[in-house]
Amino acid sequence: MNDLSNKVAYITGGSKGIGYGIAKTLYGLGMKVAITSRTLEAAQKAAASISKDQTRVMALASEVSSLADETKAVKDVINHFGKLDVLIANAGVGILLPIEKLSEQQWKQTIDTNLTGVFNSVKACLDELKKTKGYIITIASLAGTNFFENGTAYNASKFGLVGFTQALMLDLRKYGIKVTTIMPGSVATNFNDHIVSDADAWKIQPEDIGQIVSDLLNMHPRTLPSKVEVRPSIPVK
Repeated sequence: MNDLSNKVAYITGGSKGIGYGIAKTLYGLGMKVAITSRTLEAAQKAAASISKDQTRVMALASEVSSLADETKAVKDVINHFGKLDVLIANAGVGILLPIEKLSEQQWKQTIDTNLTGVFNSVKACLDELKKTKGYIITIASLAGTNFFENGTAYNASKFGLVGFTQALMLDLRKYGIKVTTIMPGSVATNFNDHIVSDADAWKIQPEDIGQIVSDLLNMHPRTLPSKVEVRPSIPVK
């Protein structure tokens, strides 16, 4: 096991769902976590839920589609915690509509958040991660290799994210930076306006993705799982 205590993670979209599950897991491993949301109120509420002791939890407002926002947020993390070891690029949106109904604005929002947003987060974090020989983990989806009806925007964003992350991995190995994309199937979150209920118990839970992140960070330095696909262990209901 690697010593993760005192490591610092920056988690976009960390106020709910998968991002929140990862943040809780990493905090439980002794790490310092900085979580973002579009609103500071949402980030602060999530941070307080992770721990009443805020010495290892930081809340920030940032819109990942803005490089300026991400650059400022990362600068604030460095000023507060002194360094950065891990980027979890998790923030995303899901707009699932047939092409006839998909507006230009909805297309742009999906690409700007799910793909360009990750580019912005990486660019904002890169110099600091080079210093610490850190780790970048993007949260993609099985929709990054499996297309489906009504998925033109979402599939395009996630196919692009998988390709971006795999190429990024090759770019950054020479700096000692590890890069992995996690591609979950059905996860029990409120993503795309879904309301989580007992009927979702068969799905992957957000803390399960947190466990995968923990396993990746504890991997021997010589080994890099560059792409992790994960599905529920029972068939879709």
